[in-house]
Amino acid sequence: MVKDCKSVWNNCLHSIKESVGEQSFNTWFSPVEPLKLENNVLTIQVPSQFFYEWLEEHYVHILRKVIHQELGPEGRLEYSVIVDRGNEKYKPFTINLPNNNKSDKPKEAKKEQTFSNPFTLNGVDLSQQSSQLNPNYTFDTFIEGDCNRLARSAGYAVAKKPGITSFNPLMVYGGVGLGKTHLVQAIGNEIKNTLEGKFVLYVSSEKFTNQFIDALRNNKIQDFSNYYLHIDALIIDDVQFLGGKERTQEIFFHIFNHLHQNGKQIIMTSDRPPRDLKGLEDRLLSRFKWGLTADLQQPDLETRIAIIQNKMQSDGIHIPSDVIEYLAYSVDTNIRELEGVLISLIAHASLTRREIDLELAKQTLKNIVHDIESEVGIDYIQKTISEHFAVKMDDLKAKTRKKEIVIARQVAMFFCKEHTNHSLKSIGYHFGGRDHSTVIHAVQSVNDMMHVDKNFKEQMEELKKKFKMKKV
Repeated sequence: MVKDCKSVWNNCLHSIKESVGEQSFNTWFSPVEPLKLENNVLTIQVPSQFFYEWLEEHYVHILRKVIHQELGPEGRLEYSVIVDRGNEKYKPFTINLPNNNKSDKPKEAKKEQTFSNPFTLNGVDLSQQSSQLNPNYTFDTFIEGDCNRLARSAGYAVAKKPGITSFNPLMVYGGVGLGKTHLVQAIGNEIKNTLEGKFVLYVSSEKFTNQFIDALRNNKIQDFSNYYLHIDALIIDDVQFLGGKERTQEIFFHIFNHLHQNGKQIIMTSDRPPRDLKGLEDRLLSRFKWGLTADLQQPDLETRIAIIQNKMQSDGIHIPSDVIEYLAYSVDTNIRELEGVLISLIAHASLTRREIDLELAKQTLKNIVHDIESEVGIDYIQKTISEHFAVKMDDLKAKTRKKEIVIARQVAMFFCKEHTNHSLKSIGYHFGGRDHSTVIHAVQSVNDMMHVDKNFKEQMEELKKKFKMKKV
């Protein structure tokens, strides 16, 4: 009997379902599609690189077992990983990755990448040289918001006409985890993919320095310079680390001048604006200011929601909208921390075999976000106030305008502002999605009532003591 890929994979799924929880099965195995079966090699398609890595790290033993059951000891599994989902015109772009079977021969350790000068070779196609770009960093995966609109728009203009716009050099600066590297590599990928013959190079300032030191040691300074002078778009990450390195700054100064004078594009990132960079020569700093300096700020609420939705969609994972909003409100520092929280949440759900819901999200964030770690948080305050005023917690978040519930809600908002670091907007969100002006009105109303109502003031003093003791 000739086996086909679908029947083999369905049999595998039947065995897998008995070994893992329903949540894990729905999250990690339901989205997988069987593609083909050739020479005892079953190829399955997974939604993303993240998906592939998770299956290999957590379920490789189960997969190996069921493949051997269905295809025998010679059976193997291969993954087709979706790298680009495509559109109506173009099919998804995928790459094939082998299953890491222990029986496979061990891979050779990667050799450390050293500086080389391809321009000493005749007939080298510059477009085939490695640009050191991450193909996942594109404009499509870079979520635009008020926090980054100027930088993204300038970056896109540069990508379409490198070296021609007035944005040369383009300096992008901002704090840790705000997307600087993503944006500048997106520019590089756009140039490389749409402008044939343009040689783009991404390099960190640390690597640039190490290459220069290596060239000094081996008397290859001319080769080093020759390499960089032939680049059409040079992307230097974290230029602040060139501070104090005088010889490196000198060679970079000459490379910068040559590229700029010849209409080549220079793109840089830094953790601060040029005026605040320390240890860099004035002549270099003045050139940094020739083009455009654009900053990346902390993402606003709407941008954070869009980032979470995009990340989950690209990884082929679904989480409820109320969880997405909760995470977006709770993690407002930077994009990198937000993505880290998402990975932790998915890991918790899979390892504990639980559905991803609001309660699991709160548990996951307890050890990550300071405000939620605090014992006197919004949840505790709402619970305490609802018990004190004998109203339901759900009523505090509902639209009801009954006087006793309105007073309890305003008191709860008052103490949330007193005892947590949540913004007014965030507090309003936790009370049924109300806006910040409602919170301001609540605080003012409570203060007014304490001045005119002696009994109410005594109740407030009692509650204040309770929260103070809880903190102690």
